[in-house]
Amino acid sequence: MSKSDQSVLRQFSIMIGGLAVLTVVLIFAALAIHDHEPKETNPKQPARVAARIAPDGAVYAGNTGRAAMQAAADAATKAAASQVAYGGTTDGKAIYDHLCTSCHTSGVAGAPKTGDKANWGPRVAQGIDTLVKHAIEGYHGPDGNFMPPKGGNPALTDEQVTNAVHWIADQVK
Repeated sequence: MSKSDQSVLRQFSIMIGGLAVLTVVLIFAALAIHDHEPKETNPKQPARVAARIAPDGAVYAGNTGRAAMQAAADAATKAAASQVAYGGTTDGKAIYDHLCTSCHTSGVAGAPKTGDKANWGPRVAQGIDTLVKHAIEGYHGPDGNFMPPKGGNPALTDEQVTNAVHWIADQVK
């Protein structure tokens, strides 16, 4: 082996040794950083995460899967129903005061102002059922006005929305 070959082999060995030392240093640095990572303080957290992602991560197949899917849907509906807006009040004025007033007093997004007979007259003439339908499902008017479904609060029940619409309609009579 010539001197130049020995020199290249020596430099290559030093480089490999240096990379090995660098690898070991990086491993120890990662372990030190990991040791200083805050530990989980709530022992129930992994169970909550598993429960939260269970419907999305579940596999449903055949009749058992359909039953499990229906049970999951029923549980989600029940959970949503338990979180009814404004304490479950069905007082139309209270719902208006909590939610509707923000748009219907200032005319945001083309919303007719409460008590404005000129704007409400044609709407009321369409019938209260149409107003309720637009309030529950949402509505994009031909003149660019916009009513979000349930006034933008999906926690409202249809009964709550209906009572709020009746209260608003009564203000123009």
